[in-house]
Amino acid sequence: MSLKQDPYSVLKLKEFRLFILARLFITIASQIQAVIVGWQIFKLTNDPLSLGLIGLAEAIPFIVVALYAGHVADIMNRKRIIQITVLGMLLCSLLLTYFSMELNVGLLNSTTFPIYLIILLSGIARGFFSPANFAFMPQLIDRNVYPQAISWSSTAWQTGAVAGPALSGLIYALVGFRDTYFIVSGLTALALILYSMIASKPVPPPSFEQSMGEKIKEGLHFVFKNQVILGALSLDLFAVLFGGAVALLPIFAKDILMVGAEGLGFLRAAPAVGSIIMAIYLAYHPIAHNAGKKLLWSVAGFGLCMIAFAVSKSFILSFMLLILSGVFDSVSVIVRNTLVHTLTPENMKGRVSAVNSIFIGSSNEIGAFESGLAAKLMRTIPSVIFGGCMTILVVSITAAKAKQLLHLNLTPKEKIV
Repeated sequence: MSLKQDPYSVLKLKEFRLFILARLFITIASQIQAVIVGWQIFKLTNDPLSLGLIGLAEAIPFIVVALYAGHVADIMNRKRIIQITVLGMLLCSLLLTYFSMELNVGLLNSTTFPIYLIILLSGIARGFFSPANFAFMPQLIDRNVYPQAISWSSTAWQTGAVAGPALSGLIYALVGFRDTYFIVSGLTALALILYSMIASKPVPPPSFEQSMGEKIKEGLHFVFKNQVILGALSLDLFAVLFGGAVALLPIFAKDILMVGAEGLGFLRAAPAVGSIIMAIYLAYHPIAHNAGKKLLWSVAGFGLCMIAFAVSKSFILSFMLLILSGVFDSVSVIVRNTLVHTLTPENMKGRVSAVNSIFIGSSNEIGAFESGLAAKLMRTIPSVIFGGCMTILVVSITAAKAKQLLHLNLTPKEKIV
């Protein structure tokens, strides 16, 4: 069987295995931390807007540094950037451990400011980590295995997104906030060790000499002039911005479904369960024909799942709907990442990834703020229904405006323009 046909061939590459293992551990760590921070903040404030502010605290610094971080990822050693930023995330989790010790609990009871400040610092670290990590992976593999590599990398991320939330509630119930954050620190340290075991790769040579401003402008121009990439990014941006209900899950777990911290962990893990199933399937059966139409239908399906989730009063039904939302979301993620990796020149991947991160990465946090604010103004269930309807509206507009995306195929012999 040829390298291109064998979905396991890319896993035979040692450095790629180290990469996806590191991504798995850093994802588990970040997911556990996200669930516990949300639970801790909501327990202290009992205010849905406070959950949205967590997302805003991370999104603002992420957006501020993203374009510069993309430029840095294209001119500096990407492994070194990853090491420094993961170390920064480790320090943030250790600070959360410190502020959750018994001698500091009184401070958190009077103000949640230290938690928001730590999340802000982690947003800066993540803003530099994301484009460097995205651009580093293609340097470990051959171009002809991009689809398989992206599917397995997505599987590693989604596995962490399942394990992290599922473990978070159980760990918290056993050991409390302080020791849960300490476990997060250990997992982050393990990811740092694995990244360090990968050999450094040379910085891709620039096509011609440019100033920093010209390079950033070139990355923006590349994305905004490419209807296919721009359409795919816009779909994900608005689907996550309006359609996601992750930030409000503590409210559903506590006040609507009545399942507590343990149930919250399972609800947070459910979308990733569906994403893993679909990512593994797509590793064997990559999307080729009618990729654009499948992308649009999958985003619409995600919006419908959110509407149904909002009106569900059954924990089992809610859990299954979140799994199904993850199935639809995985199609969008893999098609988008395949497009960006395939169409972007090697020496521009950091900058394009930075734009991608602003569209997608920060939209999770801004979407969390939007969800918290909408829940404050409209109440929780109507706000989620509104978000699902807006997602479906965005799909309709994109289908009408982005004709190249609508008719997109990902067949090997077809040139994408």
